[in-house]
This record gives sequence, structure tokens and C-alpha cells, in this order.
Amino acid sequence: MRTTHTHPAAPELPTPYSAVVPHYVRCFTEYLRAVGYYCTNNVKTDYQFEPPFTAWDELSRQAHWRNRPDPDQPFFAVFNPTRTHESGMWQENCPEPTFDPADMVLPPYFPDTPKVREAMARMYTNIERSDAELGELLAQLEEDGLAGNTVVFHWSDHGPLPRGKRWPYDSGVHVPMIVRWPGRIEPGTVSDRLVSTIDLGPTVLSLAGVDIPAHMQGTAFLGERAGPPRQYVYMSRDRYDESYDMVRAVRDRRYKYILNCRPELPYLLWIPYRNRHPIVQEMWRLYAAGELEGPQLLMFGPRPVEELYDTQADPYEVNNLARDPSCEDVRERLRGALAAWRREVGDWDEVPESEMVRRWYPDGEQPQTSAPVPVP
Repeated sequence: MRTTHTHPAAPELPTPYSAVVPHYVRCFTEYLRAVGYYCTNNVKTDYQFEPPFTAWDELSRQAHWRNRPDPDQPFFAVFNPTRTHESGMWQENCPEPTFDPADMVLPPYFPDTPKVREAMARMYTNIERSDAELGELLAQLEEDGLAGNTVVFHWSDHGPLPRGKRWPYDSGVHVPMIVRWPGRIEPGTVSDRLVSTIDLGPTVLSLAGVDIPAHMQGTAFLGERAGPPRQYVYMSRDRYDESYDMVRAVRDRRYKYILNCRPELPYLLWIPYRNRHPIVQEMWRLYAAGELEGPQLLMFGPRPVEELYDTQADPYEVNNLARDPSCEDVRERLRGALAAWRREVGDWDEVPESEMVRRWYPDGEQPQTSAPVPVP
């Protein structure tokens, strides 16, 4: 949810504003820097608040571990390739797919047309280019003699496809992650452990031997401070771009439960940016012509209050089991787990965004904390 600028199509939003971070919260890189790590970010932030200058040693498109003043200094370096961003699906950004559209495997909720196949081929082309960028970084680690003593995390976000990005279905939240830890993780190892991206911060601290602050919600999954495996991972969506929604979800290793708190809203909320997507445009065209059928109509139909999917038997999540009597025990268990999590994190589900901002800015001015004190 972007907060730091106002969407031209929605001037009524209470933006721009910066999220007010509790005084005890620090960027987790500050804990790394405090024990001697050189921390860089190249280059995306999207924090929705202004980070303190103590968060990074270097934040720029030139940020790199090679810039640290001491070649023996430990480092934490972030690189954000953007080729696989949703905008990479626009034809002008990736005009010639290197994959054959005829080879694409389409999910059942997409129509099988040349335009959809070309868009899927374009996505895989962007993934290929992103992989090449990662290969360059791995080669640089080898050149610097650091590959054998560096833990590498490579993961993606939600991807650029409809019913993936902005949605709690596995097509958007079951993302790839690869960890290379020489001497500790055997190459080719596959783990079925449930991991959430909020676990990455605590995991990095654990690997660095740094105490994990009690307020951090994630659970370390590697290192000396690793916690027990998760039973569930949780998801939510509220405002994205200029449209409001309210969806909460929970998943165990097999089942996904989704609670649509605003079932009166359509699946496809009006998002001008997303509407530029070639697959979205193709689906709207076919829907208007009455040429969609079966699961292809899911995004154009009414939303149920509850959804339940067996992700092993139904990996594309098109067969809703929420009203299936044989799944009642599963539904009740996941419903209870989701309710407990919402209480634990203090879900502000019924608080309008404008009221949230008012509570953060009680006198109309952004609260200020004391400036951070750098420690040499």
C-alpha cells in the first residue's frame, strides 16, 4: 500500500503521509551495522517511511559490497533486479520474448489465446534476464574469493500475473526462494518448511549471531537462533493503488483458507495501472464477448465470504471447498488460526485509512522521534 504519494485517480485518499514507526523499532540492518557489518541496498526501498541515515552504509544504484573500506569487513548486501516487475509485461519493455509461446503451460483461469501465450513467454524472458543478473553477482563473489564464506538468499515477490500479484492465492504468495550456504546446506536440497518473507530479517540476524529483538514478528529458519517450524503462514490485502479491499488468509502445508471481509466488492477492482496488463485486457475483451468459460470466469464472478482450497489436489485453487461438509474440520481449524493471528498482531481491519492517519498524526503533524546517534 503506497502512502507517500497521491494517486491521480484518487485524490480523496489521505495521502501523502509517512507511516509512523514505533520508537523501539529499528531497521534490522542497524543491528548488523552495530556489530560491524557493511550494509548496502541497491536500490529499492518502498518502506512507506523515511529510513534513518543509520539504516545503510550505502543506498544507491552503485551500492555494492566491493565499496566497503576494509576488504575483510563482513557485509550484508541487497540487490533488487526489476526486470520481472509488472511493468516488464508491457510490450515496449520486453518486445521480443526468447521463449516459444506455444510451449507455455497456462493456468486454467487464463484463456488460451495467442496474446495470453505471448505475455507468458514475455514473463519467462524477464525471469531469464533476471537470472543472468544473479549469475553476474555470483561470479563477482567468486572473483573476490568470497563465495565459500557468503550466505546467498535469492527470492522473488508475487510476480506480474493477474490472480497472482495483489492476491492471496498461491500464484501470488507461494514464491520461489533459494538459499546457498556453503558447507551447511547441500546443493539440491529441497525443504517443505513453511517460510514467510517476514522471517528473512530474523534469519539474517540469526546467521550473524545477533540477538533477535522481541518485537520482530518473523521467525528465524537458519542459524543459531532458528526457531521451530511454522504451522501456518498468514496473508492480507487492504488498499492497493487506489482501490480498497479487505482480505485475510492463512495456509498450512496443504490447505488455504481465505476470508473476504468485503464480499460485496468485485474480484477485479478497477486499477488503471493493472488494467494495462496484456492478459487483463485480453480477459476483459473475451468477457465482453461472452467467450470465457469455467475457471476463466472466476475473476468476473461474485466473491464468497470464505474460500478453502486443497493446494495438493487443486494447486491452481479453483475448487472452493468452504461449503464442503467433508472439509468442515479443516475450515474451522484454519478459521480459528486466522482469528487468533488477527488478535495477536492487532488487526486494524475496521479502522479506515483516514482514521489510522489521524491517530498517527493527532495534531495534524507527523510525530518526530529523536535523531539517531551514529556510533563510530
